[in-house]
Amino acid sequence: MPRTSMGMRIAARQIFYWTCRDSSFVFSLPHARIHHLPCLRFGTRGLCSSSDHFQSNQRPHEPPPWTAKPVSELSPRSLVDMGCTDSQAEEIYQCVCSIRGEGAARHALSTLTALFVLGLNSSSVVKVLNKCPELCSVKEVQLQQRISNLRKLGLLEGSLQRVVVHYPKILTVPVKSVKNVVLFLKEKCLFTTQQVTDILRDSPAVVLEDKNQLEYKFQYVYFRMGVKQTDMVKCKMFRFTLDELRCRHLFLERRGLYQTPDKKGQTTIINPKLASILDVDQDTFVTSVARASAEEYDVFQKLVAREWKEEGLQGKIEADSDAEEDEGEEEEIGGRNGYRKTKKK
Repeated sequence: MPRTSMGMRIAARQIFYWTCRDSSFVFSLPHARIHHLPCLRFGTRGLCSSSDHFQSNQRPHEPPPWTAKPVSELSPRSLVDMGCTDSQAEEIYQCVCSIRGEGAARHALSTLTALFVLGLNSSSVVKVLNKCPELCSVKEVQLQQRISNLRKLGLLEGSLQRVVVHYPKILTVPVKSVKNVVLFLKEKCLFTTQQVTDILRDSPAVVLEDKNQLEYKFQYVYFRMGVKQTDMVKCKMFRFTLDELRCRHLFLERRGLYQTPDKKGQTTIINPKLASILDVDQDTFVTSVARASAEEYDVFQKLVAREWKEEGLQGKIEADSDAEEDEGEEEEIGGRNGYRKTKKK
């Protein structure tokens, strides 16, 4: 008898597994946990515990508790049912409630479901929502399309999850915008497909960077510093701002430690690698690469910031003066045309 009972339990478990695997389920979040599952029947004999007889003892007009209408609103209790701890459930709930607008409340459940299906655990979901609460406003279809597009771009399992946790804003960017950035990196900057994948994995914020700034940064490193695409990808160059990059390069250059290569790519000194310039903290860069003191670099940063500010103002003044000259020419031409028309009359 014990073996028969054990066999029945194993069979019930296997049938339940096949049923879950082959059926399409609509995911819902009830307020209370479901403690009773409907009986699984094989032939005419039910495979269920004595507590499952709750369904047979109900009156015909009373629906069983698990068939009640699912709750469409998010609650801490529903989050606990999804596997969150009480503190995590409260944190996620408060995060969603802090977002204004109907969209957040309407799409919160589908967003959380998508994140859990993606393979993120409860603590990772909390991190994602704390970094990017507006993710709850994204529609389910859009979210699935964006995740699918990232997979097509080469972000496979493991890498995709790390990117989403590190920079969840990437899921708020439309598919078309991401594709445009990818196309720009391939056509304008001549990165290979694999290099573009590596850039998206290591520097996902590139999808929201201004294209003019992106192009200028690439051209500065490629032409001014003489660095090739392979080294740019290795040192994760796109994680750094243009100002950080220029400041460190100019500091080395003015100290005679860096030269722009000639047309043949040659220099009279050995330039430090891009990784040793960028992929280190400031103290290491100043002491080990630039061989200077922290005070010297601090003073240099202030001077360069002042130079750039003056250059920006000068550029703006020149642009404004050019615009005024163009307007003056248009007015002069218009006046001449008006004079001629009057003369004809």
